[in-house]
Amino acid sequence: MRIVHATSELFPYLKTGGLADMVAALTGALADNGHELAIFMPGYRSVLDGPHVAGAKPSHKLKVEMGDAFLAGDVYTIELRKNVSLYLVCREEFFDRKLPYWTGERDYDDNDARFIFFQKAVVELLRLTDFKADIVHCHDWQTGLLPLFLREAERRYSVTLALKTVFTIHNIAYQGIFPRKSFKLTNLPDDLMTIDALEYFDQMCMLKGGIVFADKVTTVSSQYAKEIQTPEFGNGMDGVIGTRLDDLHGFINGIDTAVWNPAKDKTIPARYSVDNMQGKEACRTALLKEFGWNPKFKGPIFGKVCRFTAAKGLDLVLGAKDFFLKENCRLVVLGSGEKKYEETFRELAKEHSGKIAVCVRHDEAMSHLVEAGSDFFLMPSLFEPCGLNQMYSQAYGTIPLVSRVGGLADTVTDIDADVGAGTGLVFAPKQEEFEAALKRALALHADRPRYAAAQRRAMQKDFSWTKAVAAYEKLYTDAL
Repeated sequence: MRIVHATSELFPYLKTGGLADMVAALTGALADNGHELAIFMPGYRSVLDGPHVAGAKPSHKLKVEMGDAFLAGDVYTIELRKNVSLYLVCREEFFDRKLPYWTGERDYDDNDARFIFFQKAVVELLRLTDFKADIVHCHDWQTGLLPLFLREAERRYSVTLALKTVFTIHNIAYQGIFPRKSFKLTNLPDDLMTIDALEYFDQMCMLKGGIVFADKVTTVSSQYAKEIQTPEFGNGMDGVIGTRLDDLHGFINGIDTAVWNPAKDKTIPARYSVDNMQGKEACRTALLKEFGWNPKFKGPIFGKVCRFTAAKGLDLVLGAKDFFLKENCRLVVLGSGEKKYEETFRELAKEHSGKIAVCVRHDEAMSHLVEAGSDFFLMPSLFEPCGLNQMYSQAYGTIPLVSRVGGLADTVTDIDADVGAGTGLVFAPKQEEFEAALKRALALHADRPRYAAAQRRAMQKDFSWTKAVAAYEKLYTDAL
């Protein structure tokens, strides 16, 4: 098949969360299976300044209709491997910025124009390159209008650009909602700005466009596919989701075992595997030394890597401060995001540097060290569409503590509830249940044979994309 993926981020070029990892791994797995891939993403400043584009010249020049004007753009084409091309859509006005979506304090005011331009540029490139896609796979609100733009361009130019479209919801909380006046930039027919199409409480919603108009809709775990049909988790979109139940599918993500594999991971101090765990002890020692702690410390290390938002259960972690200060353990937190959490965690680490360490930054290498060097990994998320870190943790023999939501519930079984098969500690996302799980973790860590058995079970689970990619291939085939 000839498959297009349109995404706002892609590892290793730009990553703010699991979207980048998922698209990189899925497209790689599809290419491994013999499909031809074209990947489209914005040409952000950090991407163009990176080593992958250095010295390259634009391969295409575009003129994109935006309301009453036509805006110019450049495209850089990078051949990633055989049958995989990456197209970077560039316009300095829109993408020459430090951060991809926001200033660090709030969303960019022109995100509507930025991503309408990007989506229209994807369509124009498909027309100019005559790629003849079987499938165009769109990811999150930044590409939610792409199915509509494709069909409108096909009507206008009397061509076929793609046979079918797929839209994946990575997180339904992020919806791309803009003022009604933004619709003018789309140049779409006026009858699409209605309650049955893009209108959402007198505003335009890009996420809704993807849900309503793509041929197939997916999300990133079977549990999350069920959750978003409810008011509790649907973020106001549960009614819209209800209109597409026949075409809604939940597929759990895999992990890129070329990147996340402790037996091959060159970013950690020592490699290890389920049959030889000595390297994990070396990683643990390195993590302790990183923060000036005694490398011979024997108590459990709790690690957490996440974007700093309330959804990641950071208030539950802060609410358990007394546990981390009282018990013989250490806490390492890595991430960045909302300023209030950055400041609170910095202050906590400053006051209690002997027990708590916080790194406020995005650091890919450090995230690997936290996964490899910790004994337990904390994911008390309020909701989690899929989650990747709980899978990374199991692959690295680090026991995850996870909320019973979304993809966490699909990928972690509780050690106490499923004796002999469990690989983590599962709880409802409530303060008392989280703290009870922390106490269970202490008891598990003290019982070394039981802890080691849980590690072994976790590391033997197959989270590779070999299985996951088959579900997408079947979806594509069924759609066609």
